Amino acid sequence: MFSSFREVAKCNPFFSPFQAQCEGRAPAKDGALVPTRSLGAAAAAEGDSCEFGSAKYYALCGFGGILSCGLTHTAIVPLDLVKCRIQVDPGKYRNLIYGLRLTFTEEGARALAKGWAPTFIGYSLQGLGKFGFYEIFKVFYGNLLGEEYSYTYRTSLYLAASASAEFFADILLAPWEATKVRIQTMPGFANTLREGFPKIYNAEGINGLYKGLPPLWMRQIPYTMMKFACFERTVEALYKHVVPKPRADCNKGEQLVVTFVAGYIAGVFCAIVSHPADSVVSKLNNDKGSTAIEAAKALGMKGLWRGLGARIIMIGTLTALQWFIYDSVKVVFRLPRPPPPEMPESLRKKLEAAGKL
Repeated sequence: MFSSFREVAKCNPFFSPFQAQCEGRAPAKDGALVPTRSLGAAAAAEGDSCEFGSAKYYALCGFGGILSCGLTHTAIVPLDLVKCRIQVDPGKYRNLIYGLRLTFTEEGARALAKGWAPTFIGYSLQGLGKFGFYEIFKVFYGNLLGEEYSYTYRTSLYLAASASAEFFADILLAPWEATKVRIQTMPGFANTLREGFPKIYNAEGINGLYKGLPPLWMRQIPYTMMKFACFERTVEALYKHVVPKPRADCNKGEQLVVTFVAGYIAGVFCAIVSHPADSVVSKLNNDKGSTAIEAAKALGMKGLWRGLGARIIMIGTLTALQWFIYDSVKVVFRLPRPPPPEMPESLRKKLEAAGKL
């Protein structure tokens, strides 16, 4: 599979950026391994540790996703715990600050870390699928469209690639999310992953672990589409209108600051788009035997949006940190990092000829 994607990546318009690397053929040279093609398209660029689109590239992108999602979601478990409790029992927990204080008073400091193990495992696996498959699908769809359409319709391409990636990522996440929510919101159910996971499976079978998958898709796919598309376009806008110099002239620290800012902006929009489905997921996993539609009806319109403030703070910070960690992994491992997209020369000439530029 990776070998085929590697061949696609060599022609991928995202590589340098939105300029196909396989156009034209270089004359054969003595000792050339591939006499009909310049080796520049297949070799790692100077300073990079691997070739763009290689198996190593995708593997390290997946590793970056594991770190970015697993570590950040685990770090904000106390916020997530109270957010879930507000969604399923608003009369008791009221708001974020009150919920934190009440949980600490009633159950002690250790209670604020409830659900950390399924959170760490589940979101590490989700990060692997989310970021790893996004890179693969972005290359694959970009190659299908070609460099001109990839540039013109790049937002749609980001949306399609991220939605495809999240579909598979949520299959990895669902059992762990179900366990986490029950540990956090059902008093007396379980205190640990080792206790909670088999308890669900023994009582309800595989359906108990995956019954939250459809609403999880409803929550995570729009969230991820917004997360990637908004981030990509925000980075592009920041370098174009805010940062006073091209990205190539920025040092690594400055680039990572832009990454963090763009990630936070994307995170705010992500929280708003995905919050109603997030409320349904929490309610569904808390109410044994209910369906997503029944959970939504029980919550009502007001209930679907309850806890949004806490979620904006949580998701905004979370998304910014995820992009910062992910981009830092690319920097540390010297992965190819194409600059923001630029209009292909061929498209520019067409638009100039048509009087549209």
